[in-house]
Amino acid sequence: MGDLFVVKTDGLAAGKGVVVTTNRAEAVDTVRSYLSGAAFGDAGRTVVIEEGLTGPELSVLAVCDGTTAVALAPAQDFKRVGDGDAGPNTGGMGAYSPVPVATNAVVDDLVAGAVQPTLAALRGRGIDYRGVLYCGLMLTPDGPKVLEYNVRFGDPETQVVLPRLTSDLGYLLATAAAGA
Repeated sequence: MGDLFVVKTDGLAAGKGVVVTTNRAEAVDTVRSYLSGAAFGDAGRTVVIEEGLTGPELSVLAVCDGTTAVALAPAQDFKRVGDGDAGPNTGGMGAYSPVPVATNAVVDDLVAGAVQPTLAALRGRGIDYRGVLYCGLMLTPDGPKVLEYNVRFGDPETQVVLPRLTSDLGYLLATAAAGA
């Protein structure tokens, strides 16, 4: 690992439990703060430390029927508190869609390479997941890398994705709920 580390709380932190550090000392200080309970109480007492990735982040919402997934328009949110992507992460301060770097090929690759295998793994564990799968990823020089999954609509991304939807959302969700 280089000098870029990502420290995440393993508990709920209202979208604020991720710190991207630029050196080892900052990473150690962040881990200590989380483990002490000072940052997020018990939610921070288990941490995940990851290699820092570089590239634009992207959010893709996929409606899943247990077997297949239909990706909605991708979005990009503004995570940092300061201008120029500076400062600590927030829970999201706005979003936009369309995202110029999120071509149809990128989204298709994400669905085929990450979302569909995730649904297959869930089925393999006896989980018939039907609903919205939120995929947060980074477009790295080595290709898209999944950063997180959530089983809900993303906020604030949904606010810019749903107005772009050309089909009936109710029908789409009802069809997903009915299963493949």
